[in-house]
Amino acid sequence: MPRVTRGFKARRRRNRVLKLAKGFRGGRHRLFRTATEAVDRALCYAYRDRRAKKRDFRRLWIVRIGAAAKENGTNYSRLMGGLKKANVELDRKVLSNLAILDPNAFSAVTKLAS
Repeated sequence: MPRVTRGFKARRRRNRVLKLAKGFRGGRHRLFRTATEAVDRALCYAYRDRRAKKRDFRRLWIVRIGAAAKENGTNYSRLMGGLKKANVELDRKVLSNLAILDPNAFSAVTKLAS
């Protein structure tokens, strides 16, 4: 008597997992059991790191703004406090790009804050 392979639904479920495992190395893209473990872990990391990415970029922008502020004779907290008081609504991403791409404009913004 042949073994039961559980048919269409099981094949569809396995193929869904193996499709997600495409590009993984070794048996992790070929063998269902190891692919399941690898995909579960990968999805956990993806979920976690979508949130971590936001934190990482914010930290990067703050470091860049702080360095540019120091060049203009102030520090990060004074700059941001001054911008808030002056009702300048530039976010950290924009300020960071200004600091890198257009230092003169960033200096003008710094003067507004002081």
